[in-house]
Amino acid sequence: MTGMTRRRFLGRSATIGMSMALPTVVPRSVLGAAAPSNRIGIGMIGMGRQAYHANLGPFLNSPQTQVVAVCDVDSRRLDNARQKVEGYYAEKSPSGTYRGCVAVRDFRRLLARTDVDAVMISTPDHWHVPMSILAAEAGKDVCCEKPLTLCIGEGRALCHAVERYHRVTRTDSEFRSIRRFSRACELVRNGRIGRLHTIRSGSPREAEGIPQHVPMPVPQELDYDLWLGPAPEAPYTEKRVHPQSDYSRPGWMRISDYCDGMISNWGAHLNDIAQWGNNTERTGPVEVEGQGTFSEGLWNTLIDFKVRYRYANGVEHFYEMSSPFVRFEGTEGWVQANWSGELLQAHPRSLLDEVIGPDEIHLATTDEKTDFINAVKTRSKTLAPFEVGHRTTSLCQLGLIAIKVGRKLQWDPAAERFVNDDVANRFLSRAMRSPWRL
Repeated sequence: MTGMTRRRFLGRSATIGMSMALPTVVPRSVLGAAAPSNRIGIGMIGMGRQAYHANLGPFLNSPQTQVVAVCDVDSRRLDNARQKVEGYYAEKSPSGTYRGCVAVRDFRRLLARTDVDAVMISTPDHWHVPMSILAAEAGKDVCCEKPLTLCIGEGRALCHAVERYHRVTRTDSEFRSIRRFSRACELVRNGRIGRLHTIRSGSPREAEGIPQHVPMPVPQELDYDLWLGPAPEAPYTEKRVHPQSDYSRPGWMRISDYCDGMISNWGAHLNDIAQWGNNTERTGPVEVEGQGTFSEGLWNTLIDFKVRYRYANGVEHFYEMSSPFVRFEGTEGWVQANWSGELLQAHPRSLLDEVIGPDEIHLATTDEKTDFINAVKTRSKTLAPFEVGHRTTSLCQLGLIAIKVGRKLQWDPAAERFVNDDVANRFLSRAMRSPWRL
């Protein structure tokens, strides 16, 4: 990609389906004892803060996976990732050395590798769908950071693609793996709080915005054209991308061209639990309204919001920017799971001692990476496949659209369209630079 113009990159990518022409790759781990390796070959795409500190380690530590390739558009981060992988395997090697991790800046080169069976995508959000679809076309199973998408139409296109190519998928939220959240949902799903009528959830508050920054020279180690990819043209400034000196929180998480902000970022965690407890994880509400305040300047996502949803079963869901929690209220009590503080609360407190019987609903709590690895091996469904992740992200985006439109909206969760509202329906897709328009 060195020296390739943005136009040439986008034009060349338009023919990727024909130029790669890759066969479906069956993971080596399911081929039996005669396979060249009993490990699943993992390709890591995006080696920023989340990948370096959270997503890489579990795949290195698993005896069932081998990290064979890493990819990032920032050569400094790419080299750090390669060194971390090779250093880990060197410690496990009798010789004390290892040089088997491929490092590439262009993710398509990683997808073309036959030793990559599955990918972990940890890029900025605006790249999630294009990369995931191309990975599915290349025969790779896909674990992708949340939130999955930046618009509802994009999410439906993603779900169609992974279904067409029969890929194992995992939305990489760990909250279903945290026992207090699954415990709260078990109590609700098994009727311990009576008839559920209200859900409340929250996300942490976002930082205030910053004014527009003057353009800066693009760092030599960053392929900025490839970082932008399907996003609109924009001048480089460090606060738009990520810090060059460390792995602290990047600016792109506060810019609407690349991320919806906290309403989807933390909402993809807590509202996933809300949908799980309500048994609506493959559908959505029928009504939504909200209000909020957007930051101004370079960082332009919501810094405050309140959203109300209503489901076809009569349950109302109130979602706001406050602290990260989810609370289920029923006719006979309530239960609340928190990210911090008193982790699991209930009224009456005796609910916390309730035993879920063997014939009742038990919700699995396997950690997200193990869940993905096991599903790749067995060709089974994960706890949060892309269909579930898409519906959770959609819930957040419905609230965002209602805030932008400024009125109560009726939603058809089967058709995934607003009822008789052309203005609101325009927000179901986003402008993407060709050929990434889905």
